[in-house]
Amino acid sequence: MRILMAGVSGFLGTRLVDRLTTDGHQVTRLVRRAPRTPDERQWNPSAAQLDPQVVADADAVVNLAGAGVGDKRWNDAYKGLIRSSRVDSTTTLAITIAGLPAADRPAVLVNASAVGWYGNTGDRTVEEDAPAGEGFLADVCRVWEAATRPAEDAGTRVVRLRTGLPLHRDGGMLKPQLLPFRLGVGGKLGNGRQWLPWISLYDWLDAVAFLLARDDLAGPVNVVGPAPVTNAEFTRELARQLHRPAIMPIPALALKVALGGFAHEALTSTRVLPGVLGKAGFAWTHPDLPGALRAALAG
Repeated sequence: MRILMAGVSGFLGTRLVDRLTTDGHQVTRLVRRAPRTPDERQWNPSAAQLDPQVVADADAVVNLAGAGVGDKRWNDAYKGLIRSSRVDSTTTLAITIAGLPAADRPAVLVNASAVGWYGNTGDRTVEEDAPAGEGFLADVCRVWEAATRPAEDAGTRVVRLRTGLPLHRDGGMLKPQLLPFRLGVGGKLGNGRQWLPWISLYDWLDAVAFLLARDDLAGPVNVVGPAPVTNAEFTRELARQLHRPAIMPIPALALKVALGGFAHEALTSTRVLPGVLGKAGFAWTHPDLPGALRAALAG
């Protein structure tokens, strides 16, 4: 396929470009700066600027654009950037797709979202039919997903990737934990009872490729592993694989001082199951946490 992709410079985006090109697809990258290579096209989503012909030339569009949720301490300005960077890029792509003649529209828009949609579910399991929860990230996910509707209403298949926590030593939730754990000062967050909807990076990449190819799948898809664990369970397994103790729990108050508003989300329990992927016959390479962590630590 000819795939137009936004959000190509992030942890997931760079690896997805590599995966798709290895699979034989032609990937065109949307960038905000002047293009430097023949496979780049410029856009400005904050000003809703995108050449419609760039979209018309694609069979599929993948949008992973958005400021990193855990990259900086949350304040009002950064929360605004988290929201606008997602909604502006999605709106620009969806409206551009909808404005094309039917024969020129891409067949599918695979658009990032997150399990933050569900808010705090406690010990209750949820699948894709669960309503949006409460809290900042749930509100962001609600407007983020709604921004895809122009493309959907125009007849393009839209997949909303409600991604969990991809595991790999070079990024995501795992990278910042490795040093403290290796120093023997890692530990559970708060009481450790919050559920973590993890997925191995390799299964995340497989899932996106699977969803691009399956023209019978649309709507929200939980891109998570089939066996969520609590933060305490995750902590014990990571410490075991690193051969280090994990006896230094991080109190909720310390998280609030260090992370600002993001502390609330770090302590949120989200027990999400991959209903759509499971029913569609997707096969996880790493269906349990020990295997996923071994793969993540090996690189």
